[in-house]
Amino acid sequence: MKAAVYRGANRIVIEELPTPAISPGELLVRVHTCGVCGTDLKKIHYGLVEPPRVFGHEIAGTVAAIHPDETEWAVGDRVVVQHHVPCGDCFYCARKLYASCPVYKRTGLTAGFEPAGGGFAECVRVLPFARRGIVRIPDHVSFETASFLEPLNTVLKGVQTARVEPSETALIIGQGPIGLLFTQALRARGLQVIATDLFEARRTVAAQFGATAIDPTTHDVAALCRERTEGRGADLAIVAVASTAVIPGALAAIRPAGRVLLFAQTRLGEETPVDVGQVCMLEKALLGSYSSDIDLQPLAAKLLFSGQIEVEPLITHRFPLERITEALDVASHPGSESLKVVVQP
Repeated sequence: MKAAVYRGANRIVIEELPTPAISPGELLVRVHTCGVCGTDLKKIHYGLVEPPRVFGHEIAGTVAAIHPDETEWAVGDRVVVQHHVPCGDCFYCARKLYASCPVYKRTGLTAGFEPAGGGFAECVRVLPFARRGIVRIPDHVSFETASFLEPLNTVLKGVQTARVEPSETALIIGQGPIGLLFTQALRARGLQVIATDLFEARRTVAAQFGATAIDPTTHDVAALCRERTEGRGADLAIVAVASTAVIPGALAAIRPAGRVLLFAQTRLGEETPVDVGQVCMLEKALLGSYSSDIDLQPLAAKLLFSGQIEVEPLITHRFPLERITEALDVASHPGSESLKVVVQP
């Protein structure tokens, strides 16, 4: 089979690999659509992990092979597969801190080499401990829509971590695919959303989803947040862009005892100045949310498969596997008309 193999920082090579063989408890899934995620881009660009690997974890496809002992799944089943699944038994799982579970930190999907997702390949092998993360795709739902299940789950986890209330006002910094999922999720919960982005096209989509969308280079964002909240400031700010430079502005835009949720700061070692007086004396909370929550999978599937969260308008670029480097370049350098990039092997 063909696969896009990570061979070092900024080096992805299309190669022929053996189609993965499966053992008892495993499945082989033929990949139809795999979304390009910012965490994969960081690993590729910064060389954060040792090569060789096959990345890609926002996967929707069809069961292509099963072990003779398999009773739950059949060849031809349309599925979404989850790459991070907790053990359910450890110290962290008992406290529902799944992202810190040692099993969760392992990746349950591989197209070969060290498991790393594997969606940038024609087929992916689902390891036994990842079976709990398999979700059946309803007949009326496209593979493209279904591939958003994992990123939507991560957003719902962020909403949960941020302890949102329906009457609140939230500032969402960044209206890329993740920011737009946050906008929809918070609007569905009844929040007033102020959304910022540098690109007019993204602000237009955010406005269509019910947000007050503004250009942060021409507006005083903190002043607008105070204006909309009787002078207090936003209850919550979500940082949905990788830049750490916006964090001080997020703190400035929220009220005393408000919250800032960091969602896109996924590279260890990044530092930024923080006014710790605001955290201590003004009781502003700085929170983080990373990856998905297995307990939220049913809710994510319900919202996605019912169309309550719209994702088809977010896909702007589709690439075959042979053009993976072009896909990664578009995703790494978003333009005024680009949102979600997907690869379709």
